[in-house]
Amino acid sequence: MPTIHPPTRPVLEGKTMMAIVTTGVGGYDRLEVSRVPVPAPTEGEVLVQVLAAGVNNTEINTRLGWYSSSVATGTNDAAENDSGQTATRPDGGWNTATPFPLIQGADCCGRIVAVGRGGDESSVGARVLIRACMRTQGFSSMETSWLGSDRDGAFAQFVAVPEHEVFTVDCDWSDAELATIPCAYGTAENMVRRAGVTSGSRVVVTGASGGVGSAVIQLAKRRGAHTIGIASEAKQDRVRALGADTVLGRDEALSVLGAESTEVVIDNVAGTGFPAMLSLLQRGGTYVSSGAIGGPLVELDMRTIYLKDLTLIGCTAWDDAVFPSLISYIERGEIRPLLAKVFPLDQIAAAQREFLDKVHVGNFVLIPPAPL
Repeated sequence: MPTIHPPTRPVLEGKTMMAIVTTGVGGYDRLEVSRVPVPAPTEGEVLVQVLAAGVNNTEINTRLGWYSSSVATGTNDAAENDSGQTATRPDGGWNTATPFPLIQGADCCGRIVAVGRGGDESSVGARVLIRACMRTQGFSSMETSWLGSDRDGAFAQFVAVPEHEVFTVDCDWSDAELATIPCAYGTAENMVRRAGVTSGSRVVVTGASGGVGSAVIQLAKRRGAHTIGIASEAKQDRVRALGADTVLGRDEALSVLGAESTEVVIDNVAGTGFPAMLSLLQRGGTYVSSGAIGGPLVELDMRTIYLKDLTLIGCTAWDDAVFPSLISYIERGEIRPLLAKVFPLDQIAAAQREFLDKVHVGNFVLIPPAPL
């Protein structure tokens, strides 16, 4: 049995930390570099020093209130057209209202520096990844609490989280490389699992150069699937380098592959290209999505679904096996990080602007300053 000690945080008592506080729904001006108290881990929690934090669409979407039913455009258009009149989007978060002011950041590679009352002090010093999707009522319920969306996240020097949501990882990856994993790869692994992708499956992946899409390519390939990546011409060579068997432009997928040519479509783009993705599916095929960066409102002919016996799966809450599986893939060298660029934490606005340009392949990561 591990030795149980009191909380190991006296040196942090009353201290402050640097954090990016998102003050409400709106533009980049809502991202404030602030000094806030270091969180105190309560019973059942650990305090993690953030070593690196990934950048994702979800932080931008949450800041814009994009999840609101009043928003009909994709993420980029919503960001460009923000008029400052967005504070009236109470349904703009993952679980209705976002608890602003909020420290965002779903992706965290960090090191445990303290434990709450009754915690296992032997864990202090371990390098960990934090599971961003927390199933607050257990895995028999679909209720979730997301790091950086429903509770304070990793855009800070420290974050306190439940001890059962941290996973030690033993590998030679850098902190920044590990920070590319949690949100993008967790989301991707969840979709690949739910779709039942196995050896020989034929899988179309839209947005294949993005964080989630590039993760789907790798995770489907490690299962032995035949992957077809959809990407812009400028990024197609890099998508092939990930292991995609075929790479096509979105507008040519249906004409090249043909109707009813694939078993699974994993689509986080949606928008105007959605009908073509359903046309690609063979009878009994499966369409899976966890996003809609090209636009959330799509044209759907219900006859396509029922006459072809299609299964449409929405994926947000991660299944129990998702994160432990990812840790094992990393430790066995079965996946590799796609680190596109690193920024200091206080340059978050520049990172998000460049992220929305979509000229990169993989993930951006923010590095907080080391605490004094």
